[in-house]
Amino acid sequence: MEHIGREIQRELRRQERTVTWLARQLHCDRTNVYDIFKRNNIDVQLLIRISQILHRNFLRDLSETIDESVE
Repeated sequence: MEHIGREIQRELRRQERTVTWLARQLHCDRTNVYDIFKRNNIDVQLLIRISQILHRNFLRDLSETIDESVE
């Protein structure tokens, strides 16, 4: 996985969801979601919430990236 923010943005688009929808789910403003898209790093608790909302385990994806770089 490259850039976590871009990956979240891609998944949101794949699901044909809007930034406004995700902002409502996260109980924040749309500008905060755009800020998340720019991030290369993200708080684990926030990533867990986003994973639950989008029904995609971003933590597992990150873990697989770590496994690949160790091998």
